Amino acid sequence: MAKAVRASESARALLDLDDVDGACNRAYYANFDAARAALLAAGSHVPSDLGKTHAGLIATFGLHLVKNGPISKELGRLLKRAEEVRLVADYKGDSVEFEDASEMVKQSAIFVDAMRTGFMLPKSDEGCETKS
Repeated sequence: MAKAVRASESARALLDLDDVDGACNRAYYANFDAARAALLAAGSHVPSDLGKTHAGLIATFGLHLVKNGPISKELGRLLKRAEEVRLVADYKGDSVEFEDASEMVKQSAIFVDAMRTGFMLPKSDEGCETKS
């Protein structure tokens, strides 16, 4: 969860510097790391190579935590939407609009906080044996 919190803070800082593509990248990785931490905290039976593919993590998150709860479908959509925007920011020729990046950074902070509080995960590395 420490990586997720750090990435979320970096997303906000990059947005403040008008680096919308960088902000979208960091916001997505904040969600990605928070989703991974939530899966691990939930004790879901997940493949050992969970973090190796983005699609695999998103699908596993949806199957184990969104489909039948405890995560709402709305929160689950934030993870997928963040991935879509990150792909535009990182790989397409166009930049993401500032307003869209700002909304994504805001939604990422909501997602990270929901995973942290929902699974009682610490904000930092304190009390954690593994960083996620």
